[in-house]
Amino acid sequence: MASFGHFIKKEREKREWTQTEFGAKIGNNSSAISRMENGSQRFSVSKLEKLSKIFNIDFQVIKDLFYADKFAREAYKNNCSDKVFMVAEDTVKYIQDKNSKQAKLKL
Repeated sequence: MASFGHFIKKEREKREWTQTEFGAKIGNNSSAISRMENGSQRFSVSKLEKLSKIFNIDFQVIKDLFYADKFAREAYKNNCSDKVFMVAEDTVKYIQDKNSKQAKLKL
């Protein structure tokens, strides 16, 4: 995937919707849709669930694509090496493990 904006554009075009038609469905004007698709404006987190329903794509898939794009852009903007993704994966596993152990201790 090139970017979350590219994903939106590809899915919109697959359905043969104009930016105006898609904008009406999601609650944005066509110029905002254009900016989202070209990456100069970010898609709103608050509209991810609605996007999932409009495209009929599992919410977890949409959320994963959105946050992967966000994380990749931050890593690129801050000149991080590719190792940052492995470190992040390890960190998530640590957090998940820590949280599951704490949940088991609660009485």
